[in-house]
Amino acid sequence: MKQKITTVGILGGGQLGRMSALAGARLGLKSHIYCPEPDCPASQVTDLTTISDYNNEDALKKFADSVDVITYEFENIPLETVDFLAKFKPVYPSRKLLEISQDRLKEKSFLNSIGIETARWAACNSPNDITQTLMSWQTSKCILKTTRFGYDGKGQLKHDDKKSTSESFLALGNQTLIIEEIIDFELESSVIVARDTLGKISIFPPTVNNHKNHILSESIAPARLDTDIIRNAMSMASALAEAVDLVGVLALELFITKDGKLIANEIAPRTHNSGHWTMDGCNVSQFEQHMRAVSGLPVLNPVQHSAVTMINLIGDDVLKLPEYLAMDNACVHLYGKAEARE
Repeated sequence: MKQKITTVGILGGGQLGRMSALAGARLGLKSHIYCPEPDCPASQVTDLTTISDYNNEDALKKFADSVDVITYEFENIPLETVDFLAKFKPVYPSRKLLEISQDRLKEKSFLNSIGIETARWAACNSPNDITQTLMSWQTSKCILKTTRFGYDGKGQLKHDDKKSTSESFLALGNQTLIIEEIIDFELESSVIVARDTLGKISIFPPTVNNHKNHILSESIAPARLDTDIIRNAMSMASALAEAVDLVGVLALELFITKDGKLIANEIAPRTHNSGHWTMDGCNVSQFEQHMRAVSGLPVLNPVQHSAVTMINLIGDDVLKLPEYLAMDNACVHLYGKAEARE
């Protein structure tokens, strides 16, 4: 008889872990948070927390012994940590997905290999690679990004032929970079897909996303998109979930061009800020879907019952909190962080 899962271990203590733990509690699941920082947002909603580094094998072993299954809430968990924990308990989503999403070169290569279009890209190991790529593409500008650890606009810059290739290369740390074509997009979108241990796939409708200073500020659902675009976006997410043998939730971020073409930007191997709307706009949230999937429960078919605009309070936006708390049609979810991000 298969062992019933009662406790889910979550690597990482941010808001996504917090919301996953809350969703798990509704299902009768306990959550044990593993995070290097004290008083992290996720630890505020569960009495099971381990505060230790991700390379502390003694702490990791005790953590694994205390849970039935392990997941993660952000993509920069060391692969060595996942490999160690997998000796003792199942870890979902898989190492393969985590490894792909941690490296932009691997990510773009993998997406292309399964038939998902991305912007043109090239590996960059020297300033000359920038020159040669721009000549090959017959363009004067591109985006340079670090291959690892970049998010919300960090670890990237726009380069054009008026700038020194050496200065641009060195500005990002004299390391292997990825050169990406600049896409003239009309909209940014994301689609969130869940897949359970039996292989059932469940996809939330795509959102249209707006950003402020490279940080997600607004997601709109339902997105006012052409039916074919919605169908194609969901098909891409489904193909990706199958290709990585997903157990859990992932998000595929997309550009939509003026002629309706979908260009994949990046993979988030986890729940996603653009999916917060599902907590109050659907019969099931992305967080419940994730906790269902990793704990061996079936994922549900999402049904959107309310139109939602999700607003992310960034920096001084938090000063509007009293206004939102007084709105009859607003649902406020605080991250539990000590400081607001700019």
